[in-house]
Amino acid sequence: MASTIFSSCSSSTSTARLPKFDTIRRSGSVRLRPPPAFLSFKPPNPAGFGASSISMQRRSSNSSITAVAMSMSTRFPRVKLNGKAVAEEIIDEITDEVMEMRDAIGVTPKLTVIVVGDKNHSPDLLANKLKACEAAGIETDVVRLQDDSSEEEVVDYISRFNEEPSVHGIHIQLPLPRHMDKAKILNAVRVEKDVDGFSSLKTRDQELKFPSVIPCTAKACMELLYRCDLRIKGKSVVVIGNGTDTDIVAPPAAYLLRRHGSKVTVVHRGTENLKEIVGQADILISAAERAYLVRARWIKPRAIVIDTGNNMMKSHLGSYQFVGDVCYEVPYEWASVIAPVPGGVESMTTAMLLSNTLLMAKRALKFE
Repeated sequence: MASTIFSSCSSSTSTARLPKFDTIRRSGSVRLRPPPAFLSFKPPNPAGFGASSISMQRRSSNSSITAVAMSMSTRFPRVKLNGKAVAEEIIDEITDEVMEMRDAIGVTPKLTVIVVGDKNHSPDLLANKLKACEAAGIETDVVRLQDDSSEEEVVDYISRFNEEPSVHGIHIQLPLPRHMDKAKILNAVRVEKDVDGFSSLKTRDQELKFPSVIPCTAKACMELLYRCDLRIKGKSVVVIGNGTDTDIVAPPAAYLLRRHGSKVTVVHRGTENLKEIVGQADILISAAERAYLVRARWIKPRAIVIDTGNNMMKSHLGSYQFVGDVCYEVPYEWASVIAPVPGGVESMTTAMLLSNTLLMAKRALKFE
C-alpha cells in the first residue's frame, strides 16, 4: 500500500512481509532506504541533529511536515516529534486512495467502532478518530453500549458485524470496563476485519505473526521513526510493555525493530532493575500504561524516547487528564528526541487505524 511504509502482509492469512532496510549516507547523516518497489512515494529528507529544529518537507503542492521544535540546550539539541503533523501527511495519502477506490468501484471503506461505557477512555480521542475517518472519506458506524453491559452483549454485536459484508473493519475502543475479559472480546473479531491487529495475540505462544494487519500503535511507532529519519539499525532499543497477555504494543514493536536490525530488550513495568535497563537504551519505547513510570534521570543522554502511554490522572483541582508513561518535561534535559503525550503517537495511531481499515477494504473488495 502506498499510504504507509509498514503495510503488513499481502493476504489475510499469510504472515506480514516486511521489507529489510539498508542504509545510505547523504550529507553526513544516515537514513533508511526501502526497496524501490515497496514504496510509491519519495521519503522525506534526512533530519540533521546539528540544528535546533528539524524540518522535513514533502515536495507536494500543499503539504509540509515540521517534526520539531525545542530550543538548543547547552549540551545538545532537544527535539520534540510532532506526530500530529506526520499523521496529517499520512491521512492525506489515505484520502487520495479512498477517492481512487470510490471512483473506480463506487465503494468506500467502512469502519464499525464499538464503545463500551464512557468512563474509561477519552471522548476526545474517540472524536478525533471519527473526525479523521470523515476527513479521509471512510464511513463509520458507532455502537455505544453501557458500562454494565455483559461480555455476551458485546460479543453478539461483534458477531453481527463479522457477518456484515459492508463492514470492512471492526475497532474496539479501549480500555474496556474492568469486569470484561479483554482477550475474549478482542478475539471475537474475525481476522479479516481485525483493523487493530489483535489477532496477533492468538499466535503469542509461537513466533509472532500478523495474520491480519500490524497492530496500530506498534505500526505508528515504526512509521514515526522512519518518516522522521531516525536511524533504527544497530541501535539498542528498550521496549517497556504492560506485562499482560493482551499487550498489543510491546511484542509487535519489538518484532518489527528486530527485523530492522535493532538490538531489542523487552521489559515490563514490574521488571527488576528497570532504571538500569532503561538507561542503556538508544531508543526507548514505553507502552507500560502507568503514568510517569519513567523518570528523568533514567534516560540515556541523547536517547530517542517514544511514549505511547495513555493514562487517566486526576488533578488536584478534581479534573481528569491523560498523561504518558514518561515525565517528559524533565527528560528533555537528557533525551535528544522525544514523542510526548499528548502530541506524539496518538495521532499516528489514529492514522494507522485508517490505514488498516483501507487495507482491509482493499482485500475484501480485491481492489489493487
